Amino acid sequence: MDISTAVAIVTGGASGLGAATAQAFVAAGAQVTIFDRDPSGAAFAENIGAGFAQVDVTDEASVAAGLDQVTGLNVAVNCAGIATAEKTLGRDGPHRQDSFARTIDINLCGTFNVARLAAARMAQGGVIINTASVAAFDGQKGQAAYAASKAGIAGLSLPMARDLGRNGIRVMAIAPGIFRTPMLVSLGEEVMAGLAKDVIYPARLGDPAEFAALARFIVECDYLNGTTIRLDGALRMP
Repeated sequence: MDISTAVAIVTGGASGLGAATAQAFVAAGAQVTIFDRDPSGAAFAENIGAGFAQVDVTDEASVAAGLDQVTGLNVAVNCAGIATAEKTLGRDGPHRQDSFARTIDINLCGTFNVARLAAARMAQGGVIINTASVAAFDGQKGQAAYAASKAGIAGLSLPMARDLGRNGIRVMAIAPGIFRTPMLVSLGEEVMAGLAKDVIYPARLGDPAEFAALARFIVECDYLNGTTIRLDGALRMP
C-alpha cells in the first residue's frame, strides 16, 4: 500500500509512540485521525494536520462514533494502552484483581475492539497494526498484568490475519522494547540510562520515530502479515 493514499486512525495518538506514528504518517501524505481519550490531543492533531476524535477504546459506541468521522479507512494503528507495576504477591497482599482486569481491558480488549470495528469499515482491504511489547515474551517482576495483556496482542496477530485474509486485510503487531516516551523521560536521565544498559546495540532507548518508521514499512510492505516484530535493539529483559 502506498502510504500517501492511506486513510488511517491511530489510537493513543496524542502522545508517545502513537503521536510519533501519526506525525510520520501525515508527513508521508496519509490522511490521519487521532483517537485519544484526552481532549487536549485535539491541539496536537491540529498542529500536525491530523483529525481528532475523543475516543475510549474500551467502549464500542465511542469507537463507532470515532470511525463515523473517517471515510475510506484502510489503516488502523493501535497504540492506546496503560502500564501497571504490581507484583502477584506484594507487601500489601495479592495483586488487585481490579487493576489486572483494567490493564487487560484497555490494552487487550480495547485493541481488539478497535481492530474488529475498523476491519468492518475497510471495504477495500487494509492493514491493522497492534502494539505488543517485549514484556509479552520476557516480562519482568511486577509486570504480570501488563505482560499478559501484551502477550494477548502478540497472540492475536496470526488468527486475526487468518480471519481477515478473505477481506484483504493484513494484521501485524510491533513489540517495542524500552522507548524514550514522555513517561520515561519524566523519570530522569539516570533512570533512563539504567534501563538502557541491557540493550545490546545500539545501547540506548528507542526513539518513537523508529517505531513510526516500522509502522510505515508494515503498511507499505504487502507481504508482511500475521506476525509480531520485536523492535528492541536485541534487548532481552533480565
